[in-house]
Amino acid sequence: MENLGVLMTCPMTPSYLEEELDKKCKLFRWWESSNKKEFLKENSNSIQAIVGPNVGADAETIDALPNLEIVSTFSVGFDKIDLGKCRERGIRVTNTPDVLTDDVADLAIGLILATLRRICESDRYVRNGLWMKKGDFKVTAKFTGKSVGIVGLGRIGSAIAKRAEAFSCPISYYSRSEKPDSKFKYYSSILDLAANCQILVVACPLTKETHHIINREVIEALGPKGVLVNIGRGPLVDEPELVSALIEGRLGGAGLDVFEHEPEPPEQLFELDNVVLLPHVGSGTWETRKDMADLVIGNLEAHVLKKPLLTPVV
Repeated sequence: MENLGVLMTCPMTPSYLEEELDKKCKLFRWWESSNKKEFLKENSNSIQAIVGPNVGADAETIDALPNLEIVSTFSVGFDKIDLGKCRERGIRVTNTPDVLTDDVADLAIGLILATLRRICESDRYVRNGLWMKKGDFKVTAKFTGKSVGIVGLGRIGSAIAKRAEAFSCPISYYSRSEKPDSKFKYYSSILDLAANCQILVVACPLTKETHHIINREVIEALGPKGVLVNIGRGPLVDEPELVSALIEGRLGGAGLDVFEHEPEPPEQLFELDNVVLLPHVGSGTWETRKDMADLVIGNLEAHVLKKPLLTPVV
C-alpha cells in the first residue's frame, strides 16, 4: 500500500491508526493545514483514499479529488458521507461495524445507571465535602425492573437489550419494520414506544428520516419521570426541545454521549444534575479503537489488492 495516498481528516486517540497509515501509505494530514480547500487542491491528484471518524466526505470534497477510490470511515455511522456521490463516481465506502458494539452497549447501560443513581452528582457531593457538612446524599431511582424502549434494534440496540435483560427490564423497540426473530415487543409508532417505557435509548442510524426523531412529542410521551439515553448521533434528538424539557421538568433525566453540534453541547445542560454528559466516547477503549483501526487498514489493503472489502457499505 506504499503508493496509496490517504487523506486523514483529523487526529485520533490513540494515534495507532495514524502511525500505521504513516508506515504503510502516503499519509496526508488534513488537520495540519490552515486552508483545507487549498490543501485539497495542491494534493488532489495524489489522494486515492479518505480516512477518519465518521468521515466528512461530502459532495464538494469528493468532487475536489479526481482520483478518489475509497472512503473508509472509522465508525459505524456513515451519515457524513455522500453515498449517492460515491455510487455515481464508483467510489467504495467501508465502515467499522461489530467491533465497537460491546463498548457502545456497555456505555449505554453505564449512562442509564449514572443518570438514575446520580453517580456523577454524588461523586461531586463527596469530593466537595458535602457528605460531612450536609449528611447523606438524596435518594435516587432504581434501574432493575424498569421498562426500556430502544429506538433501532440493530447490532448495538440488540446488545443494549441483552444487557438490560440482565437487570430484569422489560424490553420493547421501534424500528422501520418489525424484526421477525426478535422476542421483544414491537411498536410501529415511536410515540407509542415512548409512552410505554421508562427509559428510552436511541441507537438508530442518522438518516434524513431519523433526523430529530426524538422531538417534543416523543419527549412529552416519555414524560417527567422518563430518562432519555442517546448513544447514536446527536441530531437524532431535537436538542433545544430536550434542553427545555429537562429545565422545565417535563423530562426526568438524560444520559448523552453525542450532541447535535459537537464538540459544543448546550451550556444550559452544564448546570443540570439530572443529566450525564460524555464527550462521544462510546467506542473509546484501547482495545476497540485498535480493532477499528485494523479494520480500516484491512479494508484499504483489500481495496489495493483488489480483494473483497471486509465491511463494504458501497
